[in-house]
Amino acid sequence: MIYSDFHMHTTFCDGHNTPEEMVLSGIEKGLKQIGICAHSYQFFDEGFCIKKDKVSDFISEVNALKEKYKDKIQVFCGVEQEYFSDTDTLGFDYVIGSCHYIKKDGKYLDVDYTADIFRDNVLKFFDGDFYAYCEAYYETLADVVEKTDCDIIGHFDIVAKFNEGGIFFDEKHPRYVSAYRKTLDKLVKFGVPFEINTGAISRGYKTLPYPSGDIIDYILSKGGKFILSSDAHSAENIGFQFDICEDIIDSKNALGQLVFTIDK
Repeated sequence: MIYSDFHMHTTFCDGHNTPEEMVLSGIEKGLKQIGICAHSYQFFDEGFCIKKDKVSDFISEVNALKEKYKDKIQVFCGVEQEYFSDTDTLGFDYVIGSCHYIKKDGKYLDVDYTADIFRDNVLKFFDGDFYAYCEAYYETLADVVEKTDCDIIGHFDIVAKFNEGGIFFDEKHPRYVSAYRKTLDKLVKFGVPFEINTGAISRGYKTLPYPSGDIIDYILSKGGKFILSSDAHSAENIGFQFDICEDIIDSKNALGQLVFTIDK
């Protein structure tokens, strides 16, 4: 049963609906808690993040919605803090720590923008070695909690966004498995929940959520926790396929490791 959704974006960054429209959708869907996020500002790529001069407006607007709808839903103001962002997170109720880039030879390589860019970056900067690219991504992500002081770890294996059906690499390859396990061994110790994120499904890139089933199994084996996340960029996709995500966790007898609120 959908209870909360703490990852969604609005017209303040790359979303399609206003914060109020997202709140109203959350109420209509029966949520008890909703978290509205902005992509943190980063100087090297302003295409999808919140503008630097709009951060205070975003916080003020979401805080006003907290009061306006307090009798119907609990609203939180969040930020999806990019690993390479140098802006602070003051004024936000919670932080999602995410990594959308790899830094290589002084350049920030976008991990999840398009499949063509993904492939071309591997060819140009990693001599076509997709496993080296994934290793660089996971090596960076290993520090995301310390770097962002996050409350939630965002879409852990977003590096596989365009790899549906193993089109670019084998997700069971020893190098890939070793890379993500080494990162998980470090991150699980912080006790921060990992998203089970359906955003790539609702936008047509994947048929299953982040992270993959094998990664979910490994996180569970280490005692890690999860939180459901739609990563919605439109009001209609709030809580997208959460029932399927709960079924996945239930099938692993691990509902006890699923959390529904932010531990603040």
